[in-house]
Amino acid sequence: MVIVDNFYDILKQLIKVPSVVGHEHSFFMYLKKELENLNINVEYYDGVLVAKGNEPSSGYISAHSDRHGLICTGHNEFQYAAFIAKNQSDLNNTLNTYQMLKNFEKRFVNQKVQAYEPWSGSYLGMGVIENAFLCERRKNIIFNINEFGHLFPGTPIAFVDKLVSDNEMISAQLDNVLSVALLVYMYELGYQGTAFFTASEEAGKSWRFLLEYFRRFDISTNELLVLDTSPYKTIEDIKNLDIVLRNRDENGYFRSPLKSKIKKIALKNRIKYHYKDEYLKNIMKSNNTTGSLGVTELGRIIHASKGQIQGTTLQIPTIGYHTVEETASIQSVNSILTVLKKLYLE
Repeated sequence: MVIVDNFYDILKQLIKVPSVVGHEHSFFMYLKKELENLNINVEYYDGVLVAKGNEPSSGYISAHSDRHGLICTGHNEFQYAAFIAKNQSDLNNTLNTYQMLKNFEKRFVNQKVQAYEPWSGSYLGMGVIENAFLCERRKNIIFNINEFGHLFPGTPIAFVDKLVSDNEMISAQLDNVLSVALLVYMYELGYQGTAFFTASEEAGKSWRFLLEYFRRFDISTNELLVLDTSPYKTIEDIKNLDIVLRNRDENGYFRSPLKSKIKKIALKNRIKYHYKDEYLKNIMKSNNTTGSLGVTELGRIIHASKGQIQGTTLQIPTIGYHTVEETASIQSVNSILTVLKKLYLE
């Protein structure tokens, strides 16, 4: 099984362009050029790049453009970008944040990283993470990196990454450059609707930028489709699942005609799916525990707009979430492309 060559080339190139959460401008500029080369109109607003085909109201699809990385916060001091102090207000309601950081603490030791100028994207040097520890006082991971003593505070540092693939799986820091590549490819295939590329999703802020866009132009819709990846624990989990759907998240129910349309497409094309909220409920029931159903960009928008903006999510199951070895099956990529083509191109 292989990925369509053009899609593979798009994804491979986008992965090379750094886009640390909160410092996406240079990635947006690269993406803007790529889309304009396809004769797509592109508008840039605070926190969101908006692409429009010839029929902009024929579809509304969103994907976040930021990826995890580090920020220089002082001389030879580097912190996990999504959890620096200025982002905490948007992440305070995220359950198990502290445990998440504990899990990440040693994950990136020996990882190659590259620093870049946030506006131009100019390369500022390469280093290696030598150590990392969770600071109890600042509630963030502090990284030790060689070769970066010359950097000023505010400099973003991206994980050095490339796409690895075989006949069944692809691996990289896929969240969420994979969805960005899907949207660019959809425009290559003839999609004429609107696509939103949002910033700072990993810091819990992207929904604000997207909702502000809808309010700016007094747009309402019940067919906003949000693309993303969705984490699972084992390779067996993702081998038995092609796409991930949702009925709801912690913030609200998803009420959209897109839900039934996607389900019909999946059944007709033998695409394996489940609903993540039901999956999580079943796990909690079997373990006799309680927990979160997850927080999504869409759920926050539905809640804040009081249902004026509605839609659903469409996700690719992965393992190795939030690492440069995040892995998805090629079958899942092909399945989500099938769904997108049948929704918007047929």
